Amino acid sequence: MTESFRIEQDSMGEVKVPAEALYGAQTQRAVENFTISGLRMPPSFIQALVLLKRTAAEVNRDLGLLDEAIAAAIVQAADEILAGNYLDQFPVDVFQTGSGTSSNMNANEVIAHLAARRCSKKVHPNDHVNMSQSSNDTIPTAIHLSAALEVHRRLQPALKHLLEVIEQRARELQDVVKTGRTHLMDAMPLTLGQELSGWAAQIQAGLERLKASLPRLYRIAQGGTAVGTGINAHPEFSRRFAARLAVVTGLPFEPSRNFFAALSSQDVAVELSGQLKALACSLMKIANDLRWMNSGPLAGLAEIELPALQPGSSIMPGKVNPVIPEAVCQVCAQVFGNDLVVAVAGQSGNFQLNVMLPVIAYNLLQSIELLANGAQLLADKAILGFKVKRENLAAPLARNPVLVTALNPVVGYLKAAEIAKRAYREGRAIIEVAAEETGLDRAELERLLDPKRLTAGGIVWP
Repeated sequence: MTESFRIEQDSMGEVKVPAEALYGAQTQRAVENFTISGLRMPPSFIQALVLLKRTAAEVNRDLGLLDEAIAAAIVQAADEILAGNYLDQFPVDVFQTGSGTSSNMNANEVIAHLAARRCSKKVHPNDHVNMSQSSNDTIPTAIHLSAALEVHRRLQPALKHLLEVIEQRARELQDVVKTGRTHLMDAMPLTLGQELSGWAAQIQAGLERLKASLPRLYRIAQGGTAVGTGINAHPEFSRRFAARLAVVTGLPFEPSRNFFAALSSQDVAVELSGQLKALACSLMKIANDLRWMNSGPLAGLAEIELPALQPGSSIMPGKVNPVIPEAVCQVCAQVFGNDLVVAVAGQSGNFQLNVMLPVIAYNLLQSIELLANGAQLLADKAILGFKVKRENLAAPLARNPVLVTALNPVVGYLKAAEIAKRAYREGRAIIEVAAEETGLDRAELERLLDPKRLTAGGIVWP
């Protein structure tokens, strides 16, 4: 089948563009030049970019720079894309020109094409849709905007939900005593609720770290145009743009305090990526704890039983695996890798422009999406529904030789170590050996070695 084409023209000459495409010559050149990965810019980035175009049109109209009919047509076109339409018209590969000019022009061309259908005047992608802008300030702004929106709309709610579920289970299990483990070896007892409280504190800290980074994410490059001087933009453009964007999104955007830094560096994206990496560390720790606690069912720890979600083996009937924690661990590994990409790309600011902007946007937004989805799954399909195998928790407690630690203040470290070694060697309970070695009466030993008493001093849940 022969595909039909139309001829479009840009400053370099004529280009054949698919007849039904909403984009124009510059997008088509990018499609032909960057046949690298087949990966496209995330929808959240495209919609942030389109929202910027919409906002710029309104500001330019208010400043008397843009014809009202053309501005209205641009706004209508942008609204259609923001409603989820035409996302297939953004085909540019992630691995493109480092400024993101191809994606910027892709948005300009699609919006201009749609806007031209809605008004009797010609709408130009550069002169109208891109008015008062450059790719060099628009793409950094789109990175900040898309990341801020995704953190607010997806990641923070997912983390808060995970936190609530962990705290709920921690309160339910605050009196369930189990053997603690350090170096994967038996240690002093704690309650299952205390153990989960540690997870909750990690997620709470992750939320706090994200919140601490947001003020810098709200400072945007828009208005710096080509190199930071604001060439071809009205002196009021940056302030009005940020103010209007703040109203539309409900987030406190403001112009960057230094456009030269905002265009040439991506330190804020690197910072946010680092916070996401720290969060991934927390989720991987929780996921691996769940895997260990669920191990078995006969030859492992078997302290809990995770919900059975699917058959675990194509050859071993009846096997059920901890699939959600495993999936979350893979999410975290991907986020670690994404952070490295963002860091390498972040240092690629040469003089007045960072030249790895698209790959920063792609990896940053993927990390946010993966962590949000992973946190939700971990909460709903692993932590919320796991069952506690109380008998498997209780049995090792009485035999745990490390309980002798409680006798240190009474008999001393060396004597306590001697008791522990003998109890372990003879396979006997600590209390029996301690009664023979210390002369302490049974009632006092039961008090000193009571596992529940030894958990005192941890977090107290309201």
